[in-house]
Amino acid sequence: MTITKPSLNDIISLYASYAASIDEERFDDWVEFFTDNCVYKVIPRENYDAGRPLASMSLKGVAGLRDRIYGVTSTVFHAPYYQRHIIGLPLVKSQDGDLLSVEANYLVLRTKRDQLTEVYNAGRYIDIIQVGSRGLKFQEKLCVFDSELIPNSLIYPI
Repeated sequence: MTITKPSLNDIISLYASYAASIDEERFDDWVEFFTDNCVYKVIPRENYDAGRPLASMSLKGVAGLRDRIYGVTSTVFHAPYYQRHIIGLPLVKSQDGDLLSVEANYLVLRTKRDQLTEVYNAGRYIDIIQVGSRGLKFQEKLCVFDSELIPNSLIYPI
């Protein structure tokens, strides 16, 4: 079976729906954007560029994602805030069979209820997207952020 390259509109829709699931705190839906054996990392650019594996958040498989969501929704206590993702147009770098290598810049804004909106995180997604019968799914999502610092703590997915 030959896997065809999805349209740019399909990929844009994947990224937009991904961001909406986080911004609307539909975290169970967020997990559904990934393959069962996925890798999800939030990693500083300095470490990524130097090939160092140390990440601020590193999750493996859907079970790891679900564990993080359980922590966010059931055990972590923090001052509530809203996130808003702004994602640039994705660039398909290559395709190898049913896997696409895709990059997109992102900006995450954070608004606490009693404060002005602030830039929370900026960087680029470096993704491997699997094209399959279940649609487009992230097999690997690296959120490579530009700053070496994250304000306070990293709670929600990027």
